[in-house]
Amino acid sequence: MIQIGTSLNVIDNCGAKKVYCIKLPHGFKKRYAYTGDIILVSVKSIRSRRKLTSKVKKGELYSALILRTKYNKQSFSNKSEVLRFLENSVVLLNKQNRLIGTRIFGSIPKLFRYTKFMRLISLSTGIVF
Repeated sequence: MIQIGTSLNVIDNCGAKKVYCIKLPHGFKKRYAYTGDIILVSVKSIRSRRKLTSKVKKGELYSALILRTKYNKQSFSNKSEVLRFLENSVVLLNKQNRLIGTRIFGSIPKLFRYTKFMRLISLSTGIVF
């Protein structure tokens, strides 16, 4: 469950390290966002090695797709399995909702295979049920 004010890790190679959720754009009085939702974030810190060649700048606003949450989520296929990660993570998107980075570090949930973000599957290192 991601809400306004949540600090998130960025798990792609766009150059950002930490972002801060500032808005949940879809829905009236929506309080939480879950895996697969798009939110509006502000970049809080940049990776130290990529400061000169970074694709993003500190303080800029971007859309972000939530890939991992600490909140329990039932499996897409098997209702008895629960999907849970150790951190809240996102990847940054540009204005046309395309990925800014070209690599994704770590595994992502299988539910992205059935969405318009199927390109994530080929960029990530693994898939979790």
